Amino acid sequence: METARHHFYALSLAAVTWLAAPMAQACGIALALAVDVSGSVDDREYDLQMGGLAAALRDGLVADALLAEEAAVMVVLWSGSSRQTVVVDWQRLMTPEDVERLAKSVERVPRQWRNFSTGIGEALIFTANRFGPVADCARRVIDVSGDGTSNEGAPPEEIKEILAAAGYVINGLSIEGETAQLTEYYRKNVIAGPNAFVLPAFGFFDYPEKIRRKLIREVTKQVAQGSDTKEDG
Repeated sequence: METARHHFYALSLAAVTWLAAPMAQACGIALALAVDVSGSVDDREYDLQMGGLAAALRDGLVADALLAEEAAVMVVLWSGSSRQTVVVDWQRLMTPEDVERLAKSVERVPRQWRNFSTGIGEALIFTANRFGPVADCARRVIDVSGDGTSNEGAPPEEIKEILAAAGYVINGLSIEGETAQLTEYYRKNVIAGPNAFVLPAFGFFDYPEKIRRKLIREVTKQVAQGSDTKEDG
């Protein structure tokens, strides 16, 4: 019970900070990209994620969408309960050069951990509490990708409800294995907020294309009404 109260208090502080800030600003979206580096992700798979994310940011449609929204982007690496870190702090994207600078930062990020558990709820708490510097942005979106279910720390199904009530949107990219059940888990336990969705990648080699499609979809608001959780082709 004490742990649950601690999580609620921390998240409530983030919400208060957001609500107290001025809203009439140009930034259309604050997008936090939370990348799984738990023990189930080997070094080759890590490189596929970070290289794929950098390539997606350089994609013309993605870059144009980010610039049109005057987006702010942050990148977080996460693993178990006490292992989350900001590896690319908030960057405001106003010019094509800003987008290229962000992409270069992403592809140069060294791996932080290799042999730890999967704490999705803890990753959500950590990420949500770092939106203070972008309180002028109209939308707060956490884009969380991973290849496994949460097995440590705060239950993501509880944390997502607190965050949704505070105005966050959580979208998911499930990196499926042989069983193809992770997308259903993300649907039920991770995504939340208006028009939230989960997009599956069928293995790490599929990740670069799916993260590209996911970024286009969430930045340009090209989502179906309600919580769309179906694969779209």
